[in-house]
Amino acid sequence: MRLSILDQSPISSNQTPHDALNWSMKLAQAGEALGYTRYWIAEHHDLSGLACPAPEVMLSYIGANTNRIRIGSGAVLLPHYRPYKVAETFNMLATLFPNRIDLGIGRAPGGSAEAMTALSGNFIKNVGSFPSLLRDLLHFLDDDFPTDSEYSKLSASPIPENPPVPWLLGTGKKSALLAAENGLPYTFGYFMSDQDGAAIISEYIDGFRPRKKGQTPQVIITVNVICGETTEKAEEVAASFLIWSLQMEKGEGHQGVPSINEAKQYKLTEKDTETLKKVRQKIIIGNPQEVKHKLFELRTKYQADEMMINTITYLPEDRIRSYELIAKEVYSEGFPLK
Repeated sequence: MRLSILDQSPISSNQTPHDALNWSMKLAQAGEALGYTRYWIAEHHDLSGLACPAPEVMLSYIGANTNRIRIGSGAVLLPHYRPYKVAETFNMLATLFPNRIDLGIGRAPGGSAEAMTALSGNFIKNVGSFPSLLRDLLHFLDDDFPTDSEYSKLSASPIPENPPVPWLLGTGKKSALLAAENGLPYTFGYFMSDQDGAAIISEYIDGFRPRKKGQTPQVIITVNVICGETTEKAEEVAASFLIWSLQMEKGEGHQGVPSINEAKQYKLTEKDTETLKKVRQKIIIGNPQEVKHKLFELRTKYQADEMMINTITYLPEDRIRSYELIAKEVYSEGFPLK
């Protein structure tokens, strides 16, 4: 089983955004050393506690400070941008960091209504045009617009020897079918979806139409995980993320991820307790053996080629330690496991 990292670049209550972004770089370096396949960083706008609105900028920093691990966006939110500019940006990254760049593509807003307006002016209209925007982006990446297109003489320079690999990200059937129709690898956001992901993935695999010769369906499942040396340690560390998730749900959490002590002191209402039960259903918390078992269980159920792990803790050292424990346990019988 291949393992990868999704980084939302969380800001803890004792950190500045500068601190959080530097720890993101250190996480990518740790992931490379531990044998993770890829490191993706997410795009968010004006969301307290998350430090990265521009994955393409951060990827330059990450790429310059790593050597082998694949790096990419999880995701670029295409309705905010023109496909040509996105293709130019990621072609440039692929030129700088050959055979290492992934272009994860999403259609979510990634922020408030005010942020949507400030970014693109008419996000709702652009979401409706998402399939067309996606097709244009793929033509720019492949440099193969039809001769009758207004863009037939236009290239998204520089054209890299190894183009960025596009992935479509989503949480539902619509995105999965769009990925299948366009011959794209697909990443399912298990950690943020309430839908029947196994059925969605099956439809994606059955409906896959190769865009290029030799392409086959590829599936990544993204899951929240917090691993500790013991189950008790994992539960203790997870308290910060659980309470912060609750705070964000309630429009709080503006101070960033709370410390473990702050999380323990948070007064829960009856409704809060019910909300946390639902949050826990989409997160794996445990010792290395427990986490490995659950990851393999999910991989089988969702027919996944790869598991992408999102981990948020108060202390960045705990976050890196969680990834370390998982990698050592999963790869204990060989690297990487098939």
